[in-house]
Amino acid sequence: MAGRRTASGMWHTLRTNRVAQAGTAMILSALLGIVLVQLLSPYGATTKDYMAILRPPSLAHPFGTDSFGQDVLTRVVYGAQVSLLISFAGLVLGGLIGTTIGMVSGFWGGVLDAVIMRFIDLLYSFPTYVLALCLMLLLGYGGRSVSLAIALIYVPNFARLARSMTASLREENYVTAARLMGQGPARILLREILPNIAAPLLVQFSAGLGFGIIMEAGLSFVGLGVQPPTPSLGVMMADGKDYFQRGPWVLTLTGLSVAWIILGLNLLGDGLRDALDPRLRRRAS
Repeated sequence: MAGRRTASGMWHTLRTNRVAQAGTAMILSALLGIVLVQLLSPYGATTKDYMAILRPPSLAHPFGTDSFGQDVLTRVVYGAQVSLLISFAGLVLGGLIGTTIGMVSGFWGGVLDAVIMRFIDLLYSFPTYVLALCLMLLLGYGGRSVSLAIALIYVPNFARLARSMTASLREENYVTAARLMGQGPARILLREILPNIAAPLLVQFSAGLGFGIIMEAGLSFVGLGVQPPTPSLGVMMADGKDYFQRGPWVLTLTGLSVAWIILGLNLLGDGLRDALDPRLRRRAS
């Protein structure tokens, strides 16, 4: 019953949090736009019309066309899906690996904890884009490599967070009771500790999703990520940069679309943090 009351309180806080509401509305509007454009747009993501090169925004092309006569709005929609999928896959992989490492390190402690965390600190000390560029050079270009780069970048974040919370919970009474009942370490980690550290990990995931989109767009912008003609937000902004004086709408509207999605994800992450962090809830009350 206590767990149900806690979940109900968190849901109430989330529903009444204006920051979370704004973020949710922005994300839902972006998802609705993606669905509607896919259903209603007469253009394909790679459909070229050389008679409509760099047309300004109009009723036929609300976001204008690019240097190949492709509809920018349609490509933004498909590019946003590609960027979200790459970022989501990278965060899921990095979260699974990092959380597992952090929980094992925090639960056992001692020498194992020291060795693991020194390695995590080494990864954490590398500048983000330098680490991503090194991995891209090793694995080659493409969306899969970008996902792996995002995963590698976020392994230390999830590991440090999971390790800190696991270390603080391993001596709790319910963990001690589980040990006395004969439960093994794996069962204790999965059944007793993981549910109690899931909320901060979820907040970390929602915040990282926006950064993953920025990472994908940045790597694709410099030609190391998704390769043309596959639509990608970074690829589109790189193309718009080359023709900015003749068609500023390509770079401007694509960039605004990226900013809208990232701002929505960040606001939603802040709202989740406020709703799921008991200290913030107590302070607000």
